[in-house]
Amino acid sequence: MAEVNTGDGGGGHGKHEKKRAKKLSTRIDMTPMVDLAFLLLTFFVMTSTFNKAKTMEINFPAEPKSDEERQKVNNALTFIMSKDNSIFYYYGEFFPANNKDGKPATTLEKTNFSKDGLHKLLLDRNKPTIEEINKLNEQLKTKAIADSTYKRLAVQTKGRKEALTVLIKADDKAVYKNVIDLIDELNVCQVGKYAVVDMMPAELELITAATAQ
Repeated sequence: MAEVNTGDGGGGHGKHEKKRAKKLSTRIDMTPMVDLAFLLLTFFVMTSTFNKAKTMEINFPAEPKSDEERQKVNNALTFIMSKDNSIFYYYGEFFPANNKDGKPATTLEKTNFSKDGLHKLLLDRNKPTIEEINKLNEQLKTKAIADSTYKRLAVQTKGRKEALTVLIKADDKAVYKNVIDLIDELNVCQVGKYAVVDMMPAELELITAATAQ
C-alpha cells in the first residue's frame, strides 16, 4: 500500500510570510506485491507437469541352452549391424555351410536406412499386422471402440505367433546410433516383437566377409 507523509515541512507560519506548498513524500509498501509473487510462484510449481525421462524398451531373451535352440525362430527377420552404417539381413532360420540338415547355407542381403530400404522391407514383411492395426485405427476414429480397447487389441495383434519377429545383432564395429535408429523404425512399422541378441560365430564369419568386400 502507498503511504503519504504529510508532515509540517512547509514554511509561511509568520503573519506576513507567504505560505509555501507542503512537500509530500510517498512511500510504497511492497509487502503485498512480494506475497502475491510468492503465491503465484507456488501455484505454478505445484500445478506444473515436469517432463518425464524418455526411455526405450528393449527385450533381451533368455539365454538358450544350446546353439540348436538358438537357431529355432518363427517368422523371424534378422538384422546384423556393422561398420560404415551398413546393415545386413536374412529371413528365417540361419543355416551355416555344410549343416547337418542339408539346408542351403544362409546368405546375407544388404539394405540401408532409406525409405526404399529398411522402411520398405519392414512394411512388406509386416504387412498383415499393419493392415490389422489400420483396421483398428478406423474403428477408433469412428468411435466403434474405446481408446483403451484399441491399445489392448493393438498389443495383441503385434504379439501374435504369426507376427513378424525381428532379431537385432551387431559386431564390434557397429555404431550405437544405428541400433537405436533401427528400433525406432521397428516402432514406426508396427513391429511388436524384437530383441537384441548375440551374434553366432558363423554369422560373424559371414558379416566379416561381407564388409571386407
